[in-house]
Amino acid sequence: MKKMNKFKYLIPFFLAALPLAHGANAQNYPTRPIRFIVPFQPGAGSDITARTVAGKMGELLGQQVVVDNRPGASGNIGLEITQRAAPDGYTLVLMSATVSVSAAVQKMPFDLVRDFTPVAQMTSQPYCLTINAGIPAKSARDFIELIRARPNFYTYGSSGTAGLSHLSGALLATMAKVNWIHVPYKGGAPGITDMLGGQIHSQFATIISTSAHVKAGKLRWLAVSTLKRSSAVPDLPTLSEAALPGFDINGWYGMLAPAALPKPVLAKLNRAVLDALKAPDVGPRFALDGSEPVGSLSEDFAAHIKREIAKYAKVAKDAGLKLD
Repeated sequence: MKKMNKFKYLIPFFLAALPLAHGANAQNYPTRPIRFIVPFQPGAGSDITARTVAGKMGELLGQQVVVDNRPGASGNIGLEITQRAAPDGYTLVLMSATVSVSAAVQKMPFDLVRDFTPVAQMTSQPYCLTINAGIPAKSARDFIELIRARPNFYTYGSSGTAGLSHLSGALLATMAKVNWIHVPYKGGAPGITDMLGGQIHSQFATIISTSAHVKAGKLRWLAVSTLKRSSAVPDLPTLSEAALPGFDINGWYGMLAPAALPKPVLAKLNRAVLDALKAPDVGPRFALDGSEPVGSLSEDFAAHIKREIAKYAKVAKDAGLKLD
């Protein structure tokens, strides 16, 4: 009993020492390879982004940043792995804009705002309103007039229900006051295949997934989804300037870590991401996917995620989508 009382007085000293030890570990970070989870299939635009940034970060941090593809459940599998990981900076995950859409309109196995630490937004990317080249529309305004003239005839594919391409079509319908039919697929590629074959009429698609077909004259781009024109296709107007003022759908990728990440570790990771994005060969690599480097402070990325969730909740509500 006397021993217990003796140790009782030492407990406050042990507790006081814990933050100091934690800070020392953070100061030495990283001392081993970092796992960067990509919750999507290898070879997609997400891979271009993740592997480009991971390579540069590895050089800057002096430890390898290993990309680990963990696809499934619309990205939720990779996100859940990260959520459950220790908040020590050795497990990171790639987040796409589509995840913020899911958080806005569906029940998820985690709280996107509460259960993660935003590190930085890495890229920004437009979607292109793309149609089968056989459709007699040379502009976004032409195509909207065709949809208006034949309600519930024209179709648009998407990479899946509650994905960014789905919400893009829903926003167009709301803003243009037209009715057209959503056809969800398991990923963007099957929809593009059906668009090429004429089974569907259109799709909001990425530049990398459709550029070869546009060059071959099989598909036609009408406009980009972002407020600003894309440097990858500068001659292509925005939907906002061509037909629907204020239309803005922006694809992006960012980096998350588990919640409660120590601030010194977060600061090192944020700086490594920002410096990686400034490398002269990064912009050209991202351009292959129609993306542009962004870079942001952690707090700015956190605010961006909250804005995106609120925005897509409104888009879904205005479109009358019930996805839970």
